[in-house]
Amino acid sequence: QVRLVESGGGLVQAGGSLRLSCVVSRSILSFDAMGWYRRAPGKERALVAGIRQDGGTTYLETVKGRFSISRDDAKNTVYLQMDRLEVEDTAVYYCTATKWGTGEDYWGQGTQVTVSS
Repeated sequence: QVRLVESGGGLVQAGGSLRLSCVVSRSILSFDAMGWYRRAPGKERALVAGIRQDGGTTYLETVKGRFSISRDDAKNTVYLQMDRLEVEDTAVYYCTATKWGTGEDYWGQGTQVTVSS
């Protein structure tokens, strides 16, 4: 069983920054993609950022230029640097690990991010 453990969430004022971390119990090199999703109250879950094994990244349009996803393969850790946070970024953030074509898709327990005005 693969475990993903997120940390780094919390309460921050609008305009502030947070860095989320996700430690994976298996080598992240064994996954094709790592990602961060979020679910805000009353909204559907959305992919915030993703990073492929080749380093390619993708971002939700509303976070482009503010958020940055990165990975440390030696530490089996994925990060989400969030700058210039907005109230609309308030959500539970989940880390994911996916191996395409196998059905392997793992999720962390989530970490709450709350941005106050």
